Amino acid sequence: MDIQNYMQQLGQAARAAAAEVAKASTAAKNTALLAMAQAVRERRDELCAANAADVAQARQEGLDAAMIERLTLNAKGIETMAQGLEQVAALPDPVGEITDLKRRPSGIQVGKMRVPIGVVGIIYEARPNVTADAAALCLKSGNAAILRGGREALRSNQAIAACVREGLKAAGLPETVVQVIETTDRAAVGHLVAMPQYVDVIVPRGGKGLIERVSAEARVPVIKHLDGNCHVYVDDAADAAKALRIVENAKTQRLGTCNTAESLLIARSVASAQLPKIANMLIGKGVEIRGCAETQKLVPAAKAATEEDYYTEYLAAIISVKVVVDVSEAITHINKYSSQHTDAIVTENYTHAMRFLREVDSASVMVNASTRFADGFEYGLGAEIGISTDKFHARGPVGLEGLTSQKWIVLGDGEVRG
Repeated sequence: MDIQNYMQQLGQAARAAAAEVAKASTAAKNTALLAMAQAVRERRDELCAANAADVAQARQEGLDAAMIERLTLNAKGIETMAQGLEQVAALPDPVGEITDLKRRPSGIQVGKMRVPIGVVGIIYEARPNVTADAAALCLKSGNAAILRGGREALRSNQAIAACVREGLKAAGLPETVVQVIETTDRAAVGHLVAMPQYVDVIVPRGGKGLIERVSAEARVPVIKHLDGNCHVYVDDAADAAKALRIVENAKTQRLGTCNTAESLLIARSVASAQLPKIANMLIGKGVEIRGCAETQKLVPAAKAATEEDYYTEYLAAIISVKVVVDVSEAITHINKYSSQHTDAIVTENYTHAMRFLREVDSASVMVNASTRFADGFEYGLGAEIGISTDKFHARGPVGLEGLTSQKWIVLGDGEVRG
C-alpha cells in the first residue's frame, strides 16, 4: 500500500464529509447515533468474537497486563458503548448555539456562535470503545473524524466501525464522516499529524510514548495529556470511613486508567489512626506501598519511596504514600509532582476544601470523591474524546463543546460605522 496516497485520499474524503456534516440537522445526527447503538447491540456476538481474537493475539505477543485490560471488551462494555451513543444523542446539539449577544451603542448586536472544528484526527491505543465514543462525539459536534486505533485492536475497531457506518447510512449521511484507518503501518500516524490541509486538530489517546511522538511531529494543534499521576489527600478533617472507601476505589477499581490514584497523601495528625487501616486494605488487594520514612514507621510492609516514585504514573498495583503536615503541604506537593490530571481531597472542613479546589492546578479537582469519576461518561458528556491537561483550547474530559469553536457574529439593521 502507498501510505502517503492512502492518507491523502482519507484526508480529502474527510474534508468533503466535514462540509456535509457541519450543516446536518440535529435530527439526522441523532438518527445516526441511535442506529449505531442498535447496530452495536445487534452485533454484540461479532464484536465479542473480534475482540477475543485481538486479546488472544495480544497475549501471544506478550503485551503487558494493563494493555490487555484496556483492550478487553466484554458484553457489559459493549452495552456501555451502546448507552454512550444514546447518551450523546440525548445531549443538546452545540452547533449553531448563539451566546453572549449584546447590543452595542452603535445599534449592532454582537455575540458568539458555536461551530464545528472541521476534521478531527484521533490516534489511540488498546481501548476499542474509543472508536464508538469518538465517532459519536465528532458526529454530534458536526465534525468529520479520521480514527487510527492501535494494531492490537484492529479487528475490534473494524467491527465497531462497521456499526458506525451502518448508523451513518441509516441517517443518509456520508459514511466518510467517520473513517477508520485500515493499515497498521506506523507511517500512517506520521502522515495524519502532518496534513493541515485536511486535519484541523489531533487527539492522541494512549501511552506517554505515543503522545510525545504525536506532539513532536504534529503540524496541527494537539489536545492531549501525557500522564495521569493522580493524588488523593486525606485531610486532618477527613471522615475515616469516606477516606478508606475513596482510596480503595481510586486505586483498586481499575489499575490501568489515567484517572487511577497513583499517590496518597495523609495529614500527620491523623496518619497514625488512619494510614495503617488504609494500608492494610491496599496490601490486602495486592497493592505495593512505597512511602516516606513516616509511612514506613506506620506501615512496616512499605518500601522506601524515591523522589522518582512521587512523579510516577504506575498503571500497576503500586502506590506512593507521603505523610504531610497539612493541606498547605499537600497542595504544594501535588502542584510539584502531579501531572495536572485529577486530584482529590477527603475532608469535612469547608475552608480546606475550597482552598484545595482553588489552589490545586489540575484539570479536575475533587472533594470527597474518587478520582475515577474524571471521565466524560461520568461527567454527563455522554462520552469523551480524551482528557486534556492543556489549558488551551480544552481542559479535562473533552466532550461536545471541546470539539467545537466559537466565531463572532454581528446582527445589524443597516448600521454603518461613523
